Amino acid sequence: MVFNVRESNRIIREEFPRKVKEIKNIWIPMSDGTRLSASIWLPEDAEQHPVPAILEYIPYRKDDFTALRDSLRHPYFAGHGYASIRVDIRGAGNSDGILYDEYLKQEQDDALEVLTWISQQPWFTGGVGMIGKSWGGFNGLQVAARRHPALKAVITLCSTDDRYADDVHYKGGAMLASDMLWWASTMFAYNARPADPAVVGESWRQNWLDRLEKTPPYVEEWVKHQRRDDYWKHGSVCENYDDIDIPVFAVGGWADGYTNAIPRLLEGLKGPSKGLIGPWAHEYPEMAVPGPQIGFLQECLRWYDHWLKGIDTGIMDEPKLRAWMQDSVPPQTDYFVRPGHWVAEEQWPPADLIEKKYYLNGSKLQCEVGAEEEILVGSVQQHGLHAGVFCPFGQPGDLPGDQRNENGYAVVFTTEPTKEKVHILGHPTFHVELSSNQPNALLSVRLNDVAPDGSSTRVTWGLLNLTHRNSHEFPELLEPGKTYEIAVMMNAIGHTLAEGHRWELAISPTYWPHAWPSPEEVTLTVSSNEKTYLSLPVREPKPLDFKLTPFQHPETAPVLEKDILREANRTREIIHDVVTNTWTLDDFSDEGARKLHSNGTEYGSTNRNIYTIKENDPLSAKVQCDWTLTVGRDDWQTSLETSSVMTADEKNFYLVNQLIAYEGDEVVFDRTWNTAIPREFV
Repeated sequence: MVFNVRESNRIIREEFPRKVKEIKNIWIPMSDGTRLSASIWLPEDAEQHPVPAILEYIPYRKDDFTALRDSLRHPYFAGHGYASIRVDIRGAGNSDGILYDEYLKQEQDDALEVLTWISQQPWFTGGVGMIGKSWGGFNGLQVAARRHPALKAVITLCSTDDRYADDVHYKGGAMLASDMLWWASTMFAYNARPADPAVVGESWRQNWLDRLEKTPPYVEEWVKHQRRDDYWKHGSVCENYDDIDIPVFAVGGWADGYTNAIPRLLEGLKGPSKGLIGPWAHEYPEMAVPGPQIGFLQECLRWYDHWLKGIDTGIMDEPKLRAWMQDSVPPQTDYFVRPGHWVAEEQWPPADLIEKKYYLNGSKLQCEVGAEEEILVGSVQQHGLHAGVFCPFGQPGDLPGDQRNENGYAVVFTTEPTKEKVHILGHPTFHVELSSNQPNALLSVRLNDVAPDGSSTRVTWGLLNLTHRNSHEFPELLEPGKTYEIAVMMNAIGHTLAEGHRWELAISPTYWPHAWPSPEEVTLTVSSNEKTYLSLPVREPKPLDFKLTPFQHPETAPVLEKDILREANRTREIIHDVVTNTWTLDDFSDEGARKLHSNGTEYGSTNRNIYTIKENDPLSAKVQCDWTLTVGRDDWQTSLETSSVMTADEKNFYLVNQLIAYEGDEVVFDRTWNTAIPREFV
């Protein structure tokens, strides 16, 4: 679950080198009068023996929704000689203000003021490190690019350097139907939660009403920017990697939606950098599934001890990238452990990767160019329903199922069984010469691992809006019937194809619900010739791989005590109405409800996302995302209901967002936003 703490085999550390005290709520003043709410864990004797600081700066409410996960890490860092600081950004949790959008300049400006405030504290000895996953990983990079003198090093997890290329809004210039509205609906509901009257006092209710009235549905702004314009360039540190001159440790997992940023950062950053990619979903590596989990907090200490305390921990003597090479496994929608082994690279990109090309020949993938022919690839709107979620958090049902369920809706090419293991590391790419019968089209590509029994496990995938073939900033319609040379880069992956297994390539002009469908049904014509081939980054095992020091066992501080008021639950169903030829993906997550012993707060949430589409009708695509949220204590009880709907016709996207807020049983706010936004090359 997103903010739950799952049981694991981690070691619980209750004793640390330094005793820890917690400052539960402290106000950090901004220059405009806004106050940010912070909690600080630090050694009891920090004022007598000052320490460096570690900052996590996110909008997810430190005093309730993230309190459990925060309790695992911040006391751990403090116990090892750091002031560990958790700040709710402006407009979130108990902080003042309104959170108008993701990653605004205001958010960065506030972070600079937070860093200055830290620098002035009596327990601070100099040197701040930022750490964060997802939002906190994004803004760690963004704040690093602002070059505050106190910020000395960053650990960024499950984040991106490019807000357009690799986030929940667009992929390959195609709109992510699976996540664009879902994530917007998530923040729509999250932002509507009130501050805690026990912390902010009697002003909580007016502040709440202000948030409800002034916080916009983010999806409206995101859909207005369908190409890679200045809106997306802001906060994308790839625009100028040289802005970051401090060390960066980039961490992620193959099951996550954000892994592509890690090799880009390692290649683009000029200063010290390291990368770590495990088999993990969107979670910290000491907790994440699929396993194996590692002693990641110990790695964090090695990083910060080196850069903030000047201790030679040996971390910078180790390879630049350490990655988990995944083994062939049967297809499953979740794994507790993903078998494989660690490999390492001294530089990125490696100089000795071998490009292996496979050409199309009928339904085969072969090393030699096959007979020239034209292959028709038609639209099947329900293709993609077994793709899993775009950004898995490690919940049951997150991962793609057996790709035999998808292959009948795509055009598929397969190699002969391999006679020995084949290892790939990097970005598989499909180069293709093709034409389209429509001016607006997309191409989805899947690379699968086919076992001798015929089961098919998705290895990686890619997506390209063909109107973005030359530029994401300046798209161009296709000329129907004209031939184009296209390259679709798939997500980076480390994978070992087992002996006797086969590579499988599947292509289609649809991938619902990841890709919002083109406005008209598309038929692509693929030319089978020397310009059409699958390119794989083949890596031979290296002596370095066998000399790697094993990671330590995962360990954390104890999790906060809590009562379970409602157990968590997850269902994910694909339904086909054979009468109407309508396909529905119904994805329901109940995060459960909990009561924290530390402050008596009770909180919970449910989320249902429904994706529907009819065969042969791309304009029937519809996404609906509904949330319920509760936060309260004793006589103070609040709840929220939101519903967000997205549809489209040939010319426009249509967005409907409704928010209802309750204090007890009384409705205190009820509003619906209706917006139509023109389609632009999508």
